[in-house]
Amino acid sequence: MAKNRKDALKPSPASPSTTDIPEEEQWRLIRESGVLSRVKADQDARSTTREDDDGPGALAEEVFDASVIIMPMTFFLVMMEILIHHQYAKQPTFGDIAQKLLNTFPIMSVFMFYTIRHKCSVRTQVALFLLSLGVGPRMIWLVNRGSWLTNIAQCPQFATIWLYTVLQLNLPLAVLSLTLIGAWTWWMGLKLLL
Repeated sequence: MAKNRKDALKPSPASPSTTDIPEEEQWRLIRESGVLSRVKADQDARSTTREDDDGPGALAEEVFDASVIIMPMTFFLVMMEILIHHQYAKQPTFGDIAQKLLNTFPIMSVFMFYTIRHKCSVRTQVALFLLSLGVGPRMIWLVNRGSWLTNIAQCPQFATIWLYTVLQLNLPLAVLSLTLIGAWTWWMGLKLLL
């Protein structure tokens, strides 16, 4: 009986479960079975599902990103409106500020949404850089040489646009823009009066 147990534990030299199949034959069987094409089709279906899921989520994320910038810029615009009125000893009314916001907010929001959406584009960066070079000196010139009515009407928007463009520019372009505007201010003999 003990001998039978020992014989049962010994592996047989030619067991049918250990068949050696050459590698080329294994690949031929895999190709003919279609297993690889099913795996590829499953991966394509999963990636298509992921792309479909990104649709509404991506737009919601873009709206959130834009609102994160639009809200502080709107508060900055209101603050600049109040400050410019107080600089010239005028008291702004709620109606004046509300009217300014109703005129400015929709355009500002659309502009900011699309520039945030395409912030990485070279064209957008060049456009923001040129806008910064146009708006910054104009605001500095108005503060130094403009009439008080013109300053009240234009400076809050120019300050908001200038701040927004500098914030959205890549760092080298933002530094270059501020350097060029600072050099222009020095060359013209103007000061940024605070």
